[in-house]
Amino acid sequence: MSRISLLHGRTGTCAAALLITTSLLLSGCGAGGTADAQAAEKDPKAEKALEAVPVEAVAASRRAVAASYTGTAALEARAESQVVAKTSGVALAVLVEEGQQVRAGQPLVRLDPDRARLAVAQSEAQMRKLENNYQRAQKLIGQQMVSAADVDQIKYDLENARAQYRLATLELSYTTVVAPISGVIASRSIKTGNFVQINTPIFRIVDNSRLEATLNVPERELATLRPGQPVTLVADALPGKSFPGTVDRIAPVIDAGSGTFRVVSGFGTDALGLQPGMFGRIRIDYDQRADALVVPRLALLDDGEPAVFRVRDGKVARVPVKLGYAEGPWVEIRDGLAVGDKVVTAGKVALRDGTAVQVIGEKPATAVASKAAPTKAETRQ
Repeated sequence: MSRISLLHGRTGTCAAALLITTSLLLSGCGAGGTADAQAAEKDPKAEKALEAVPVEAVAASRRAVAASYTGTAALEARAESQVVAKTSGVALAVLVEEGQQVRAGQPLVRLDPDRARLAVAQSEAQMRKLENNYQRAQKLIGQQMVSAADVDQIKYDLENARAQYRLATLELSYTTVVAPISGVIASRSIKTGNFVQINTPIFRIVDNSRLEATLNVPERELATLRPGQPVTLVADALPGKSFPGTVDRIAPVIDAGSGTFRVVSGFGTDALGLQPGMFGRIRIDYDQRADALVVPRLALLDDGEPAVFRVRDGKVARVPVKLGYAEGPWVEIRDGLAVGDKVVTAGKVALRDGTAVQVIGEKPATAVASKAAPTKAETRQ
C-alpha cells in the first residue's frame, strides 16, 4: 500500500466519524424542539392565555338609588295677563316699562279723560234733576195733586239716570289703565301720544314668582305619583344647575286619546335664573332605597330576559338577574348577584357562556404563576 492510499483511508475514516457526530447533534436538537412544542400544546394555561377575550368589568356595589319618572316640558308662568284698554283715547302718559315689577291695581297708562268727564257731568245733571222731581212728587202725592202713576214713572226715570251716572263714572275710571295681576312687564306695545282703541292689548304681565311645568304622564304611573313629591329640574339654558320643586297637582282624569294624565310641578322664587318659556328636563322621585345593590346599565344584556355576564376564575357565566329601580347610569339588582361580583360592561358581543376572558387592568393568572414558579433551567443552575 502506498503512502497516498494510507492517507486517503485515514481521511475517509475521519470524515465519516464527523458526519455521524453531526447527525446525532442535529437529531438531538430536533427532538428537543419537538418536545417543547408538544409541551406547549398540552399546557392548558398557555392555551387559555392565547384564547382569553379582553373585557372591562365592574364589581357590583351598594349605593342609594331612587325610583323616578322623567320627562321634558317647557316652563310656564303661574299667571299671565294681556292688559287691554277698556276705553279709547290718547295715551297721555305711559307709567311703566318692560322688565319693571308691578303690583295688582298699579296704574300703567293714563288716557285722555276729558270726554269721559263730560259724560259724567251730563249724567249727573240729569240724575239731580230727576231726584228733585221725585222729591216734589212725593210731597204732592199726599195732597192728591199728582197721580201715583206719575210718581212711579219719575221713580223709574231716576233709577235709570242713576245707572247712567254710574256707567259714565266707570268709563271715566277706565281712562287709567291698571295692572290686573302682580308680576313683571313682559312686553309693551304703546307709546305716549298713541291713540288707543278699545280692547287693544297694550301690555303683557307675567307673574314669575312661581313657575310651572306640565308633564303628560302615561297612565301606568298613576298609582306612583301624588302631590307633594319632590321634583328636580335641569334646564338646557342653565347647564350644570338643578332646581328643586314639588308636584303641585295631578289631573283626576286620563285622556282617552293619548292614554296620559297631566302632572303639574311648581318651582318657587328660590329658582333663580329660571324664566318662563325655558325648556327643562324634569325628574319626579316617588321612592328611594338607601342601600341597594347596583351595577352599571351597560352590564345588562340585550337578548331578552334581564341578564349579565359574571366574571369568575377567568371565565364568564351568563347570570339571569331581577331588576329593581334605575337611576342615571345605575340599575338595581334585586336577585342574581352579590356584592363584589364582577360583571362585564364592555366586550359583551364576543362572549358566550363559559368564554375565557382577561379583565383589562388586571394581571393574567398565567403571568402570575410563571413569575411564582422557577423554570427547570433556573433550578439546575
